Amino acid sequence: MRIVIAGGHGQIALRLERLLAARGDEVAGIIRHPEQGDDLRAAGAEPVLCDLESASVEEVAAHMQGADAAVFAAGAGPGSGAERKHTVDRGAAILFADAAERTGVRRLIVVSSMGADPAHPGESVFDAYLRAKGGADEYVRTRTGLDWTILRPGGLIDDAGTGLVRMEVSTGRGTIPRDDVAAVIAELVDTPATAGLTLELISGSTPISVAVKSVAGN
Repeated sequence: MRIVIAGGHGQIALRLERLLAARGDEVAGIIRHPEQGDDLRAAGAEPVLCDLESASVEEVAAHMQGADAAVFAAGAGPGSGAERKHTVDRGAAILFADAAERTGVRRLIVVSSMGADPAHPGESVFDAYLRAKGGADEYVRTRTGLDWTILRPGGLIDDAGTGLVRMEVSTGRGTIPRDDVAAVIAELVDTPATAGLTLELISGSTPISVAVKSVAGN
């Protein structure tokens, strides 16, 4: 399976690349800076240089040729202002979805955020982030050419993963190790029966494979 990941140098993406490469998948990670390439290679992924803030849909689609699935895990990141939340967390996600649809890559996983809402009130940068994520999610849901799943983790932490989660349409607030988020995405890529679902994710008591099968069966 060939999987293209936007935001290939992100903390969740690097973990995901290691998992996918270890199980034998062919992984490509989209990055903005050439110096990030060595980290991707060490994780078992092919670095693909492309700036999703300035690229055309045709350019991104060219990088997705031959892929079986795509994962949007990019983000403007801490320290960025409201404008980049709009151009990356919303704009790049929409561009990536359009490119996947144009290329015929139906399976798309979008890493969003708990609380994402295009109408979220407030003037802080985090409020802008939640509006941007919500706007991207809202757009992706309209794409009939995609088998999309939107994943909304709770607060991200760097503790070692436990492999035990709670994943439902609504979980309530909580935290989740990035290790476990990556492991859930790896399972979701292989579970197209979760298409059309927006799922919240926090730490819990259910093994990841069981949690994914459970939501897929609902």
